[in-house]
Amino acid sequence: MFGTYFLVLVAAGAGTVDSLTHGDVGRGASVTAPGLMVAAIILFMGAVSGAHLNPLVSVAFALRGDFPWRRVPGYVLAQLLGAILASLTLIAVFGPHGGNGETVPGPAFTDSQALVVEALLTMGLVSTILGSASGAQNIGSFSAIAVGAYIILAGLWASPVSGASMNPARTVGPDLVRGDFTHTWVYLLGPLSGMLLAVGSAYLLRGPGGGPTGTKAAQGTPNSEQPIQRHPNPDNRL
Repeated sequence: MFGTYFLVLVAAGAGTVDSLTHGDVGRGASVTAPGLMVAAIILFMGAVSGAHLNPLVSVAFALRGDFPWRRVPGYVLAQLLGAILASLTLIAVFGPHGGNGETVPGPAFTDSQALVVEALLTMGLVSTILGSASGAQNIGSFSAIAVGAYIILAGLWASPVSGASMNPARTVGPDLVRGDFTHTWVYLLGPLSGMLLAVGSAYLLRGPGGGPTGTKAAQGTPNSEQPIQRHPNPDNRL
């Protein structure tokens, strides 16, 4: 919830602030900020929860055998709650501006075109996440750079088409707050299709998941294997 809150705060907040300042943020910064935020979140809390931030990532890891299905509903609920709280925060601070972070097809594109683009973008995103979590890659914390860079690159070329959401929580949270679900189906069906394609591709490329590296990346390690050593303070100083 904490991670998705900050992701949506940045992703949706960029459009809100851009609207209020009449373009001071710009499209380049608007798509770069979420990617940098995701990289930061992976680095600072990936070991706690796996830093999924996206319901489809939780499902993808579960399909790969790296994440227990019993934890998926709680993760999805937390992600949606984080997105909703971020949207409410933006409205409370700035009021209703810039569509309050909605993701909708661009004016020159149809829902069908946006759906296909979201499917392709999500296939690449989930492939990057699953691949960088694989023990075969052995890149560790550098996965944050890979995932963050992919989000930026996807937004740079495709955000005018669909907003480059790739994340149902990112879209559904603001839609729930706004009460407008006109295009929500695009951002559910498209990313879901892309996620399934990515999981299928991962199976073809690397076989089934369930290895120790992928499992650790997916689930995090909130409880350290080594107990924290607390040393007494002989001087009684804070």
